[in-house]
Amino acid sequence: MEELLHYLNSIHKMSPELVAYLRTHLKTKELAKKEFLLKIGHVSSNICFISKGILRCFYSFGDKDVSSWFMKEGDVIVSVESFFTQSVSYEAIQALEDTTIHYITYSELQYVFHNFPEFNFTARVLLERYYTLSEQRLHSLRLRNATDRYIYLRRHHAELEQRVPSKYIASYLGITEVRLSGIKRAANKIL
Repeated sequence: MEELLHYLNSIHKMSPELVAYLRTHLKTKELAKKEFLLKIGHVSSNICFISKGILRCFYSFGDKDVSSWFMKEGDVIVSVESFFTQSVSYEAIQALEDTTIHYITYSELQYVFHNFPEFNFTARVLLERYYTLSEQRLHSLRLRNATDRYIYLRRHHAELEQRVPSKYIASYLGITEVRLSGIKRAANKIL
């Protein structure tokens, strides 16, 4: 939890009162590999900071699960629409490794926003980072063919290839595992 408090304080200095509030309200949860942080059809009631591990977000398309993003240590993870509107989620979040998160609830975060105005600056910076990552993901998926998308992923997020099963990477890239295997061989000649 101390790493999270240090991280938040590095974005914008927090008052002692805010630090005290967070110390008493932040909770820690251990997720086992394959355990769900959020299931489809449930409401995302927590915003989380990943201390250790990696999670994937996915949605169902017919009888297939489609990976939409991966988050790892140092990232904030939340089902944005479900959390901020407190509505049912169309996506799920699942641990791909044993994972440790720190989190607060929606109502606790709203309390922080109302009672500790300095945190609004921190939240804006975190939102900017989250949105920038989202835009980078969309750009890579929208403007490139499968080979280019894989090369982009490998150049910008090389650690994912070591930590995320190929079937999830293939799903994220919108291709089959067989196609991914061929692309990997071709990309090894380029990279």
